[in-house]
Amino acid sequence: MTIRRIKTYSAQTGYVYEYYFVGKRRALPDQLPATEFIFDVSSDRKTRYAVSVFLADSAVSDWAASHSRLLTEPEQYAAVKLRLLRGFDEIGDMLASGRRLTLDAAAELGELLGSLGIE
Repeated sequence: MTIRRIKTYSAQTGYVYEYYFVGKRRALPDQLPATEFIFDVSSDRKTRYAVSVFLADSAVSDWAASHSRLLTEPEQYAAVKLRLLRGFDEIGDMLASGRRLTLDAAAELGELLGSLGIE
């Protein structure tokens, strides 16, 4: 049995989200070439639902080319988590409209990592 560390986030939308990381996998073939990071999320402590953040292979390779190094796994997770939190802030109803978030541009990836001081 896996013990999950539930985290909370007070979003700009007024919701207080509880979430935890479930795992990651390659995106399905009918989706963009990416790694899918899956989180279980709740905004009311009653309903839990999955939110997937897709980290596009092209964004990772473009970032690596412009920085002359590969992103580490923890750096990838950090960028994905920041994208999730940005989704909480920007999307009023995550259950209806925010179940599939993407991180598919090297510029956005660089911006999120830059906010953490990762160059």
